[in-house]
Amino acid sequence: MQLWRRTRPWARVVALAVVAALVAGGAWWLWWRQPASAAADGRPTTRTVTASTSTMEKTVAASGTLSPTVRDEVAFAVSGTVTAVRVAVGDTVTKGQTLATVDTLQLEADLLDARATLAQAEARLADARDADDGTDAAQAQVDAAAAQVDVAQAQVDDAEEAMDDATLTAPASGQVAAVDLEVGDVVQGSTAGSGSGAGSGSAGGAGGSGSSAAAGTTAASSSSSGAQFVVVGTDAWQAEVTVGEADVADVQVGNQVEMTSDDLTETLYGVVSSIGLLSTSSSGVASYPVTVDVTGDADGLHDGIAVDASIVYQRRTDVLTVPALAVSTAADGTSTVTTLAEDGTTQRTVTVETGESSGSSIEITSGLAEGDQVVVPTFTPGAGRDGSSDTRQGGQLPDGFPQGGFPQGGFPGDGQAPAGPGGGGNG
Repeated sequence: MQLWRRTRPWARVVALAVVAALVAGGAWWLWWRQPASAAADGRPTTRTVTASTSTMEKTVAASGTLSPTVRDEVAFAVSGTVTAVRVAVGDTVTKGQTLATVDTLQLEADLLDARATLAQAEARLADARDADDGTDAAQAQVDAAAAQVDVAQAQVDDAEEAMDDATLTAPASGQVAAVDLEVGDVVQGSTAGSGSGAGSGSAGGAGGSGSSAAAGTTAASSSSSGAQFVVVGTDAWQAEVTVGEADVADVQVGNQVEMTSDDLTETLYGVVSSIGLLSTSSSGVASYPVTVDVTGDADGLHDGIAVDASIVYQRRTDVLTVPALAVSTAADGTSTVTTLAEDGTTQRTVTVETGESSGSSIEITSGLAEGDQVVVPTFTPGAGRDGSSDTRQGGQLPDGFPQGGFPQGGFPGDGQAPAGPGGGGNG
């Protein structure tokens, strides 16, 4: 080290240049000269693969986001002052669990008044029946009194339902995603005074259903309007993806789907549950919404995860395949492969018929049988000697790259998520 420090700067530069030249020369010798030596004695570099069956698939690529299948937005269907808020954002709730309550003083008064009205109507009906002398006039009095009883009974039912709606309950089991209420807030129900209960599809269960935000309920004490609570399910998930106009015709309800995301460590599997009929356009390209129901159990999911989906619209099993590089096609369209005999040395050229290709593999429809040994060239003697930049065949993958067809197995046939990702290539 001391000697190096005493060396003049220009000498150091020369020494480093010599070392770099030696390293470059060694690399050139290993990469360029060795294949040239193989070419000189006429021995091409090849490898042998076994013709095997696999699963071939055709897929449509799509992208979208995950969301819980269950998402209920609920609010009080009656008016009153909030007396209790029993949950907070992030809490897990069960169906029918109390979310909040409002005071019932006015509701109790309305119920008592309705019951008193019903009692009076029933008394008048009883008097009309006692005075019935068989005339048409008497019968009309009875019918009118009976109708008043029906109206009074409906008012009692509404008042009792309003009392139940004073307790807002969870419409489904899941997690509380939003709370827009505090104790002391005054809410205005969608049917103020009458307390007519159930909302449009977001009822919170018997005895305190409330109504959905879509029904027009508002939180009167705040400037915001809409849902007072949002409950999302954690057991069922779906992905809303978009498919281009050119591919949507291939997609059908029931198609199996494989989904990946940078936010997930495992592959998700699902099934197409619906295909939208109305398209949206972006940059002049039409696309259609497709809903995918996630199958199996998956951990770590949350609303809004971006996913890349591969929709499998065609799957064929037990397809005989070989690497595409093993097939040579003549000018007349005839395809051939070179096979290796059992002695491991004798080669012969076999005419084959090919089908569809996928990735680095191609389907063989006739001419080969499962288990046949096929020779795959990986180096062309003399290539690169004319100054070309690469001595390997165009499109040939480097040695060591996984080749030889699709992995065995494939996408689970029942749509359930397997223990590990299924095999199969994309068509």
